[in-house]
Amino acid sequence: MTTFDHLRLPVVAAPMFLISGPDLVVAACRSGVIGSFPSPNCRTVEDLDTWMGTITDQLAGTDSAPWALNLVTHRTNTRLADDLRLVAEYQPSLVITALGSPIPAIETVKEYGGTVIADVVNINLARKAVAAGADGLACVSAGAGGHTGMMSPFAFISAVRDFFDGLVTVGGGITDGAGIAGAVAAGANLVYMGTRFLATSESLAPDAYKQMVVEHGPDDLIVTDGITGTPASWLRPSLLANGIDPDTLVKPTARDYDSSSGNATRWKDLWAAGQGLQTIRAVEPVADVVDRLAKEYDAAAGRLARLTSA
Repeated sequence: MTTFDHLRLPVVAAPMFLISGPDLVVAACRSGVIGSFPSPNCRTVEDLDTWMGTITDQLAGTDSAPWALNLVTHRTNTRLADDLRLVAEYQPSLVITALGSPIPAIETVKEYGGTVIADVVNINLARKAVAAGADGLACVSAGAGGHTGMMSPFAFISAVRDFFDGLVTVGGGITDGAGIAGAVAAGANLVYMGTRFLATSESLAPDAYKQMVVEHGPDDLIVTDGITGTPASWLRPSLLANGIDPDTLVKPTARDYDSSSGNATRWKDLWAAGQGLQTIRAVEPVADVVDRLAKEYDAAAGRLARLTSA
């Protein structure tokens, strides 16, 4: 099982489609939080090989935090066998499975002592992942950007802890240190933070996307299944800029996560964000973001300590 001795904060810079790349992963790990990226960000196995090699080389011999690969285990991932071959070669400390059962990844990851975390959006999927042998759960809750859950982060943690004592990661609208402390106090081991790291210098997001995150708040989001067929949290201004009326969207007949919608490409032109964007006021380096989160976390922990000792 992965240990977290080198974590400055119990945070995962969450894997974001088309946003998380080697620079963001390395910067996060060097700053003391877990960096991650989704394997579909690499369009070929060769690209994935290059990315994993780059991250491994740049973090070798340092006291950095561990890094994670977000691996699609659904049957539509036709290169899963090749992806797993690279997992066995580069041995990321954590593998976060998505859009399918964690079972295909478990044997490979356990062979080298890594940790398998299953991405889940409800209690039914959480129970299935635990039964399948996942070491941990990534509980994607209401407020998350992109494909989102419907449960409150606190309700999700409480419900999962009723039957699971393994590693629990929770995400959904958490963008400051107080939110991290609150999630840990509620029973989480780690906190997923995506949108907070989207507007950083090292992210792959276009500058206009980063600026839209800085300039807008939760009232500028819409959660709809009208883009991909699954509920996701989108920036309304990005939909309007591409000629899409957010108020007239109709759910497509089939789920379609990665393709075009009219003249606008999902995720590339239509931009997602989570509810925590209100507190993001500038595009900054990852190191500066983590420094601020650490100060906020310490202040919140101190507040809690004073309250409980009174």
